Amino acid sequence: MRDAVIVGAVRTPVGRRKGGLSGIHPVDLSAHVLRALAERTGIDPAHVDDVVWGCVSQVGEQSWNIGRNAVLSAGWPESVPGTTLDRQCGSSQQAVHFAAAVVLSGQADLVVAGGVESMTRVPMGSSAAGQWAFGEGVRERYGDGGFSQGVGAEMIAARWGFSRARLDEYSLASHQKAAAAQDAGGFKQEIAPVGPIDADEGIRRDTSLAKLAELATPFKSEGVVTAGSASQISDGAAALAVTTSDWAREHGLRPLARIHTAVVAADDPVIMLTAPIPATAKALRRAGLGIEEIGVYEVNEAFAPVPLAWLAETEADPERLNPRGGAIALGHPLGGSGARIMTTMLGHMRDNGIRYGLQTMCEGGGMANATILELL
Repeated sequence: MRDAVIVGAVRTPVGRRKGGLSGIHPVDLSAHVLRALAERTGIDPAHVDDVVWGCVSQVGEQSWNIGRNAVLSAGWPESVPGTTLDRQCGSSQQAVHFAAAVVLSGQADLVVAGGVESMTRVPMGSSAAGQWAFGEGVRERYGDGGFSQGVGAEMIAARWGFSRARLDEYSLASHQKAAAAQDAGGFKQEIAPVGPIDADEGIRRDTSLAKLAELATPFKSEGVVTAGSASQISDGAAALAVTTSDWAREHGLRPLARIHTAVVAADDPVIMLTAPIPATAKALRRAGLGIEEIGVYEVNEAFAPVPLAWLAETEADPERLNPRGGAIALGHPLGGSGARIMTTMLGHMRDNGIRYGLQTMCEGGGMANATILELL
């Protein structure tokens, strides 16, 4: 029986907006991780059946099928195809799902999945060009105010009763966990330095509850969500190589983890950010696993209320949640975040001998991917 396994995972450091990666074209940032993946795994790029690349703002420098352009920029053979997809924040996690699906079906033997976002060079929302992107049917159904993730985060905080202090405490812990992981060398093996930039730039070691308490609440008057309890605007890319155990063995590659279960779910698009909860339930049900059997959970920190609501509903062990910090500290380069998180989760599983890890991300439109990896 065919399976889908990961034989390599690599990412750039995550750069701050206007930081160390801001001078690099997103095509070339993508090409950097493609080359690093081939070098670290020993795969022959000529064997790659497809490159599936996530990117949210597919405009300007990220337009014209950045997945294919990355292949060409990387110097890989012209025979290697590439495509680009958008499932909002979960784009590169979805890329892994698609890679696993075609490998499992026998339509491909080796697929590279990943993604990129240079939010400095291609600002969030720029692909809409100021236009109403939802059509008249959506306007009639939901009104003409559009959808706001920040407002959704405030709605979650109100529904689950999270105070400003609780969100600030969670956000501070994200920075503290990320700093501890960085100091312990936890990210070193997964990062392919970009020139002199060899570490994530977003970790704020000097932040404190007092500093977080000073920040404004931009989404709601007298609200609780601030820039400090939201993911950072970032630049970065990540890539994973997906194949079968048999193909890996035949080509001298070592499987790191099996893509055990991969699902997608959707929920209310107005509150928008709650879908990781049903996505997790769906993944566990299909996997035949209980939440207590999962050794690490990565729930993307789009906003602090998202993982906190997820914890409340799943009754998961908070000590297993985002153990190396999340997007509040490390940043959230939209199209590359799913692959970045999976690369980090895989590293934590390897370093700690954890059999199962679960990753889920809220996404624009009220969707979420969930993936369960099994360490090999």
